[in-house]
Amino acid sequence: MSNKTLYTITIFSENAVGVLNQITTIFTRRQLNIETLSVSPSALEGIHKFTITTFAEDESVAKKIVRQIDKRVDILKAFYNTDDDLVYQELALYKLSTEKVMEHGSVEYLIRKYNIRVLEVTEDNIVFLKAGHYEETQGLFEELAEKIGVLQFVRSGRIAITKSKIERLSDILAEREALGHCEQQL
Repeated sequence: MSNKTLYTITIFSENAVGVLNQITTIFTRRQLNIETLSVSPSALEGIHKFTITTFAEDESVAKKIVRQIDKRVDILKAFYNTDDDLVYQELALYKLSTEKVMEHGSVEYLIRKYNIRVLEVTEDNIVFLKAGHYEETQGLFEELAEKIGVLQFVRSGRIAITKSKIERLSDILAEREALGHCEQQL
């Protein structure tokens, strides 16, 4: 993967059945693996935001994917970015044996070192939450697996927002609305 760049593809659509299938088909045809996927409502009412990461040889591949996605009827707009253009995070949950954590020593050490939150403590298990970049969530997983043992682990897909002042889709929707208003007057 050293010669490939990680691209974050952001796709805006209305919440329609089959949109995810249309998107994944494009990646499959180009033989690109989706590394992470996150879907949620966006800041714009009625519009959903897909955040997908994928490795590509160069920027031209990312451009082609975005152009193909944009051609889909249910897609409002798609963009691609590199990490430099984004503020992004992942979430990870770690379930550990309470007994093993206590044998290890201070929970405070883990909380301070990794800036984690304790979500649940029972007689049998402790659940930690870690927000961060992949390297951080993976680093904690590796340390916990080696020193304590991890019973369960899950990591979310990347969530990201651009460093630009507003969501780029807002400008595009405003332009479309203005064009639509002009066409109605004709």
